[in-house]
Amino acid sequence: MFADIWTILRQMTVLDVLDILLIAFMIYYVILLIKDTKAYQAAVGLALIGALYLLTVWGRLGVSNRIIRSFINYVIIAIIVLFQSEIRRFLTEIGSRTFRKPFVLRSFQEKIEDLFQAIDFLSQKKIGALIAIEKEISLSTYADRGVEVDALLSKDLLVSIFFPHSPLHDGAVIIKGDSIVAAGCLLPLPAAHRLKSPLQTRTRHLAAIGLSEETDAAVIVISEETGTVSLAIKGRLEKHDDKDAMEKRLLGYLRDR
Repeated sequence: MFADIWTILRQMTVLDVLDILLIAFMIYYVILLIKDTKAYQAAVGLALIGALYLLTVWGRLGVSNRIIRSFINYVIIAIIVLFQSEIRRFLTEIGSRTFRKPFVLRSFQEKIEDLFQAIDFLSQKKIGALIAIEKEISLSTYADRGVEVDALLSKDLLVSIFFPHSPLHDGAVIIKGDSIVAAGCLLPLPAAHRLKSPLQTRTRHLAAIGLSEETDAAVIVISEETGTVSLAIKGRLEKHDDKDAMEKRLLGYLRDR
């Protein structure tokens, strides 16, 4: 066996090494993109099936090998059907990673105090709000569904947008860097079968989950019933009672590649 390995190594060229490094980078990149998603679990399952398939080849287990080969076709179809949103998000994120703009995050950090002052006020007054913060994937598609604002982020502006009976209070606000891009925006809703029953009647929470599934945006939602503040990231809704902890979590996620 070692002789065979040595023979292969001796016959390798620079292009072969580059080919191996490229494949390794692609695998690492895919794992990085699907990390902390349900697609990651599916990838682990596929890896196990692949390992079992190789075992049947090496062991010359004809019947087992034939069963696994026929089973793999159905698994791939099932994954495409069950993980449509993850696949769509994965492909979108591949196209956006190249265009990361660190200065956008820096400008957002300069205005984060205004954002959390508005959140505190809205939470105390039990005024419902939905705030989407763009990360790397552009939210222009959703901003186009709302009313263009294109104004500097400030506490007073956010509060006035979500104040009851204002024309834009029902939709979402989209923030990019230190600017409020648009307000009154419509966000996508997640599939109903993937939700827990208490969430099925809360439209703002559903919209927050839906957008965080479709894109890499961080979405802040304030309940008008309880004043509770939640943060939606990657399809998961996190409740935060502590302002500092939420700010740390938000900035940590926006910095994370």
